[in-house]
Amino acid sequence: MAQVTFSPPFTTPSGTAAQLHSAGFAVLSPADVAAWIGCPLSALLAFNADWQALPPDEFLKDGGRYRRRRHSCFVVQQGQVQQVPHRAHWQPVEYNALHGGMERWFAPMEAGTVAQPAWSQLLVALAGVSDAVFAPGQVPQAWSVEAHQFRIDTEGGIGRPTPEGAHRDGVDLVAVFLVAREGIKGGETRVFEANGPGGQRFTLTEPWSLLLLDDARMIHESTPIQPVAPGGYRDTLVVTCRRGGFQGADVVG
Repeated sequence: MAQVTFSPPFTTPSGTAAQLHSAGFAVLSPADVAAWIGCPLSALLAFNADWQALPPDEFLKDGGRYRRRRHSCFVVQQGQVQQVPHRAHWQPVEYNALHGGMERWFAPMEAGTVAQPAWSQLLVALAGVSDAVFAPGQVPQAWSVEAHQFRIDTEGGIGRPTPEGAHRDGVDLVAVFLVAREGIKGGETRVFEANGPGGQRFTLTEPWSLLLLDDARMIHESTPIQPVAPGGYRDTLVVTCRRGGFQGADVVG
């Protein structure tokens, strides 16, 4: 049986904040992501090589070996980006029933990656839309930003992009960039209203397409992936923005 896929409901760069405010999510095509960030698409594609050497995720409680990742943290305010000392990723069990309540220390992002101008431009764009949607008319916020590079592979047959299931992250903004997908089926994106019946499903297929989510309003998940060719994988960059400090700041220091 042929796999059924649904095209993403793309919006325009100029309509991103309004769409995110009205619908709780917005989706941008790769060309529009680059225009919105203010850099060439080639500068984003140049990051892709980083995903070839991500270390294994040693914290998967389902016993899987299908996920690799790196993680770094930043503070972004008024167009300025500052990387903070490396810290654990922490979530409460209310938001992540599978992996919540534990310190997860992942390898940091490569220094050469975060030094690229396009990286700072990407974070500044996310902080800017967060200001517009979550703090309109206020002084630009100090956004606590966590960046996660993920590779989900199919070496064991099935890879699970969201092993915790449909969830929220306990932040203000969630940004999911599809970096690459090769030799797989599945990986459908699903977004649902947290307090209503509405939802949509679609598949991100093009490198550097982007899903933005109002985390308080929307629940999200990505369905498992299976190989259609040897070595199949799905690479993503997930960036979250949160006011009031990092989750677990009073737990992990």
